[in-house]
Amino acid sequence: MDRKKFIQKTGLGLGIAFIPGLANSKANAKSKSMLDPKLIKNKEGEILNVLGDVQTHKLVGSETDNQIVEWVDDVEPGVGIPPHIHTKEDEIFRVIKGKVEIMVDGKTTVLEAGDTAFAPKNIVHSWTVVGTEKAKMITSAFPAGIETMFRELAALPAGPPDFEKVAKICGNHGITFIH
Repeated sequence: MDRKKFIQKTGLGLGIAFIPGLANSKANAKSKSMLDPKLIKNKEGEILNVLGDVQTHKLVGSETDNQIVEWVDDVEPGVGIPPHIHTKEDEIFRVIKGKVEIMVDGKTTVLEAGDTAFAPKNIVHSWTVVGTEKAKMITSAFPAGIETMFRELAALPAGPPDFEKVAKICGNHGITFIH
């Protein structure tokens, strides 16, 4: 049965057409009171330079009941994150421009626009922008919380990063680099 026939047969089509409040059920109203909707334009968000990884944070934990944080990475060729493990959050990487070489659990591939990778917590992963153009990647982490670490890293002095300080900040947030 196709969708249109299903809606007609169940009467759901009439309910939606003639009862505008149907979409605002009690369950929906409850979730509305807990979280505010948010529309984020391309140029909006908190911009952080995290050791060369320019991130625009679109959603953070305080807006999502700590369920998810999402940011856009806008990164020059050669910039990346060395192998590391998260103990608190899973991550999803979606490339929307450029090429990103990503390694997850020992498997390396080059992601291009439209490609996605999933790095669950407790699995070693890394990424580096490859090629000659900047890469843009949407990264999601869940649960949220990692944005606090990114703010701390972005506050470090300009210039070459002090790896000991970086490792300590990351370690405080459950992230360990693999040498």
